Amino acid sequence: MNSGFGKYLKDYLEFYNISQTEFANRLGITQKHMNEILNCKADITLEMAVNIERLTKIPLSFIINSEHRKRVTNELIEQYEDEKKVNKKMKEEFFLKELDERKWIDFKDITNPIQNYMDIMEFLKVKDLSALMRIQEKTLFKKSGTDLNKLNLWIARCDEIAQNQEIKNYDSCNFKFLISDLKDIAFKEKYNLDEIQILMNNYGIYFVVEKALSGSKVRGCFKVKGKNPAIYITKNYSGKDSFYFELFHELGHCKSDYNEGKNKVIVEGTEKQELRADKFALNTMIDENIWKEIEDNTVEENLIKISKENKIPMSFIVGRLAKNKKIAYTSKLYNDYYTS
Repeated sequence: MNSGFGKYLKDYLEFYNISQTEFANRLGITQKHMNEILNCKADITLEMAVNIERLTKIPLSFIINSEHRKRVTNELIEQYEDEKKVNKKMKEEFFLKELDERKWIDFKDITNPIQNYMDIMEFLKVKDLSALMRIQEKTLFKKSGTDLNKLNLWIARCDEIAQNQEIKNYDSCNFKFLISDLKDIAFKEKYNLDEIQILMNNYGIYFVVEKALSGSKVRGCFKVKGKNPAIYITKNYSGKDSFYFELFHELGHCKSDYNEGKNKVIVEGTEKQELRADKFALNTMIDENIWKEIEDNTVEENLIKISKENKIPMSFIVGRLAKNKKIAYTSKLYNDYYTS
């Protein structure tokens, strides 16, 4: 069990040949209280930590962190009995190996389960597991358990990346111009994620594309950071049309669910919210009136003409035709124009 700052203070007093009684007098506490601190039977308050720093020149941050570690250790041992069980929980529910391999977290000591717990809580920006559960309650996601942990670790990673983006003020009045500019980028033969990110940032929206943790089926989420919308997308998309559908789906949430996104993370909203976001994405990619024209005539020449006249990528057209079983995924038309 971690003994907190008490053991370091005891070493300090021994090194400088200061008696416990003398140091207790300097701190203005009883010898009994001093003994309890040195033997980890009493916590060190912030006021006392400040006084110890002043008397010893030991950094306040070190004193506070040592005491915090002691409290965390005691709480975890009380909850899980021993460090082996803490380690088992960390490995099984917080995917230490993958987090370490992908360098999402700079673990201070990967062999120490208590330190791993503290590193993960710091990464997730929460005080402890109970605080994490309260955060998870604000996440609109139908899955639970380790799936929810994977999701929150991924969101924390995206938050970290987003913090480095230069963001402008968000104005919902400019939303239609953003959509127009995105459609122009989409019509290009190849799309560039950096170009899309810069555009989104210029319109006041954080935008991150980051691979999800192994086994996670999440495709994206919408939230609001401060006053700025944030759209995070995983790399669980098969091609250009799949990527843009997810992007426009999340922008659909931005358009309709901005206020809810201020205190919730929308991964899977209500059925109404998801249907609305899906409809927005489909109509943004291909207007419903144009789609009727496409369905009525799937001849290649006609589709190319519609694509050029309406600046709709052919991959959007053939991807949706295949999904709606109007053409086969194995057809020449699909394979000639689908962009992966």
